[in-house]
Amino acid sequence: MTVDQPSAAGGRSSGRRAEIISAAADFFAKQGFHTVGMREIAEAVGIRGASLYNHFSSKEEIMYAIALRMTRDLQDLHMPLLDAAGTPKERLANLMHAHIRSLADHQTEHLVSLREQTALTPEHLAEITDIRKYYQRRVRDVIAAGIAAGEFGVANPHQAAVAILDMMNGISWWLNDGQDVGALADTYTSYAIDGVLQSDRV
Repeated sequence: MTVDQPSAAGGRSSGRRAEIISAAADFFAKQGFHTVGMREIAEAVGIRGASLYNHFSSKEEIMYAIALRMTRDLQDLHMPLLDAAGTPKERLANLMHAHIRSLADHQTEHLVSLREQTALTPEHLAEITDIRKYYQRRVRDVIAAGIAAGEFGVANPHQAAVAILDMMNGISWWLNDGQDVGALADTYTSYAIDGVLQSDRV
């Protein structure tokens, strides 16, 4: 077994953690963080309450894992799109499509990470906030590059980045299972590039 290959036990542990995170997110979305107990989460994934503590030391730690999945993990997945070849407009469009697809794939966890973030410890909340701010800065920077290249006609890249991210993240509140996510991503990318960024007026 090489260093890069996790053991079977490690793989099972990682899979069980993912199950716990998903089950907890469903409970938190339906009942609220403070009304759900660790025993309920354990029962949902078919383990004893005591066994749950082998994976997470507290309910807050589970909430923190949900928040990390929807911030740090997505950042690691999406940021290479902004560093790839292509014009600023192309790179931003690729990021938006990936971001919206991720929101659709993890809608419940995304909603919970927004609604229940006050359940995090101050240290964890500060970390999550810093990750979100970094993501926002990277979007701002690609918008600024587009302005410099004459692709975008907006004056304030920071405000534009906030507007675009808020617009995309708002999808989680109303997205339904029957939605064509690809078409939705196309529409929102057009809203952002032709509307917010005024690309069609340059």
